[in-house]
Amino acid sequence: MTAEMAAPAWMHQQISAELYDSLSEEQCRDIEIVDGMVVMVPSASLIHNRLARKVANAMELAGAPEWFADLDFDVRLQDVPLTVRRPDVVVYRAGAVGVTPMRPENVLLVGEVVSPGSETTDRVFKPEQYARAGIQFYWRIEQSDTGVPLVYTYVLDSAAETYRVGDVHAGVVEAVAPFPVKIDLTQP
Repeated sequence: MTAEMAAPAWMHQQISAELYDSLSEEQCRDIEIVDGMVVMVPSASLIHNRLARKVANAMELAGAPEWFADLDFDVRLQDVPLTVRRPDVVVYRAGAVGVTPMRPENVLLVGEVVSPGSETTDRVFKPEQYARAGIQFYWRIEQSDTGVPLVYTYVLDSAAETYRVGDVHAGVVEAVAPFPVKIDLTQP
């Protein structure tokens, strides 16, 4: 490994919110921070990105003008130890545009598209973290063997700081919460 390929020292130690805030967007793009430690996030497939974009676009239209939806940006779940996730889909208050870091109190829903290698993280660890942070809704999008995407919806039980299982949608999402939305994920 050459000196140019060596990872920076901060990638091998617990980092603070202050250090993370000093990093460039390019440095943060492919990482998440869990309990202060850097976790590399692999590039997503085209199918993964298309599913996330379809969900975000539909959620933005359904939630307007109070709620916006975007893809893949930092949500700071806690400062100490630092935990920063980059959900595939984030529905957030329109008034929070430009607020950095994005905090859970401005986030209504997060969605994760499960990919090979992210199954346990997206099914277990991320929902636990999002629920503890108080994010009201979690959607998990699975790419099934049949080619028809499955969307599992969850609603926060604030007292228990965990999600209750909601509906499961095959191919077409017709949800009433957090607001009425219909999303056809069967079309290319």
